[in-house]
Amino acid sequence: MIDRSTFEFLKDLKLNNSKDWLDGHRKIYEQAKENILTFTGELIDAFSNLESSISSAHLDPKKCITRLNRDLRFAKDKTPYKTDYYIVLNKNGKNSPSAFYYLHIEPKNCFVGGGVYNPQPDHLKKIRQEIDYAFSEWKEIINNESFTKVFPSGINHSGVLSRPPKDFDADNEAVEFLKMKGFYTSEKLSDEELTSNDTFTKIISSFQIAKPLVNFLNRAIEND
Repeated sequence: MIDRSTFEFLKDLKLNNSKDWLDGHRKIYEQAKENILTFTGELIDAFSNLESSISSAHLDPKKCITRLNRDLRFAKDKTPYKTDYYIVLNKNGKNSPSAFYYLHIEPKNCFVGGGVYNPQPDHLKKIRQEIDYAFSEWKEIINNESFTKVFPSGINHSGVLSRPPKDFDADNEAVEFLKMKGFYTSEKLSDEELTSNDTFTKIISSFQIAKPLVNFLNRAIEND
């Protein structure tokens, strides 16, 4: 489980986002990071028992979490640190274009899901083609009773076109999805759920329900 002290650290960091503050609270930061890494390792082990692509990937927990330091090169906001963690389980590594499973950890803003957020143009084109070609399968996935119950917001996106993309007609039955620039699910989790003994049950169940979507997207991305 995630320790309550980890949430307290992230809350305090948000209020004191500076190098001087973090340097003075280095021990607390290290404890929070170790908690996240231990949790990630346990999550990988638990999901590997159910998902062969994750099992065969031999993921390293250290390479599955986001860094605390922000990239400030082009940022208007110059605060040096992120105040959240993403755990990303991607069969080809965190920075791979493949669809993935994720857990976002931030006080009062935790959520879990799977998919792709902002695919590159060539991968986005492949996904759109696959949705168009296999729209019946796509609908079966996103209209599945378990899927709609766990992910009532359906398919989320990182942006949407005002018009259908090139090579697709406005009357295409899949046009709502073909306009999307990303395809992922998101389910809210409370801080209490992540600090409870049942947290793995909740997260793994969400991953399992997102699995058909992740597999569909990866099939499209990997299609030559």
